Amino acid sequence: MLAQLQPLQAQYGFDIDVIDVDADPVLEERYNELVPVLVDGDTEICHWHLDEAKLAARLAAHTGEIG
Repeated sequence: MLAQLQPLQAQYGFDIDVIDVDADPVLEERYNELVPVLVDGDTEICHWHLDEAKLAARLAAHTGEIG
C-alpha cells in the first residue's frame, strides 16, 4: 500500500506516517487483521488494499477539491 501511496503523495502533498501496529497494544487490538490499514486521524480510509476512490474522497474533504 505504501508504494501505491507514494505517487499520490507527490501529486497531492499529504504526509505519510508509517506506524508499526504490532508495537502498540491499542492499535493492535483495533486493527489486528486489517493491516495494512490507511487512516486519517481516527478515520479508517481503507485496509488490506489501497482504495483510491476513498482516498480521493478523503483528500477532497480536506482540500475542497481534487484534481
